Amino acid sequence: MTTPASTTTIAVTGATGQLGHLTLQALLDRGVPAGNLVALVRDPAKAADLAAQGIQVRHADYKQPETLRAALQGVNRLLLVSSNDFDDRVGQHRHVIEAARDAGVDLIAYTSLLNADRSGMLLAGDHQATEALLRESGVPFTLLRNGWYTENYDLKGAVKNGAILGAAGSHALNPAPRRDYAEAAAAVLSTDGHAGQTYELAGDEGVTLADLAAEVARQSGQPVAYHDLSAEEYARTLAGFGVPEGFAHVLADSDTGITRGELASESRDLSRLIGRPTTPITQAVRDALTA
Repeated sequence: MTTPASTTTIAVTGATGQLGHLTLQALLDRGVPAGNLVALVRDPAKAADLAAQGIQVRHADYKQPETLRAALQGVNRLLLVSSNDFDDRVGQHRHVIEAARDAGVDLIAYTSLLNADRSGMLLAGDHQATEALLRESGVPFTLLRNGWYTENYDLKGAVKNGAILGAAGSHALNPAPRRDYAEAAAAVLSTDGHAGQTYELAGDEGVTLADLAAEVARQSGQPVAYHDLSAEEYARTLAGFGVPEGFAHVLADSDTGITRGELASESRDLSRLIGRPTTPITQAVRDALTA
């Protein structure tokens, strides 16, 4: 893969969010000049740390197309981080894609879901629809089908409560920390040759939730066990903890996706893109417990 010209401008949506922020840092670490980077944010006041590094900060709201059209002027490559607002995510993504097309963006990299094309998870629907929008847009694109983040599990809370709850049975998934996915996105954005590619991004290690609980117990020195529930019971339990009912149902449904193998993968696209093995589960747990 070749490095693009020094005049290439790279923009990242959701730049004050966890994945977007990590991607910008990964781009800087790869030697992309700060002046070539654009942080697209809903609230520029929250991006002072990015501006202080010389990164351009522009107001861009998925729900306000006029902000997107202005923010994407002069951008060559765009990372579209999927919205975390579940109110018409596909419509929000459409606004970004259409604005990118109108602004003449050369490449959109989109953070989709691992195995999105064959997944029956509720979470997959919006990603499938967004991938279709990209194919119809005429803008060259790359699909970054991200697997589960290790950080999706509250491991400090697991130590406190002595348990990890779920509905995944004894089935494995291949998680990785957000930083690994961010490094992969940075690799795609900062080198040539990725247009038209679909990357299935997953950790090198397959683990069950029981494996994860055992590693947390080993490192913390505290008893931590995996408690397997039915999807319905898991959703009710999450709602009882204060998780909004609809989202609790989505999370429980995601665990049923694990039982179908939809968050597992033998793909090594992630380690190939980042040029190293993905972060081992032992290290991911250590980082989570010491954060």
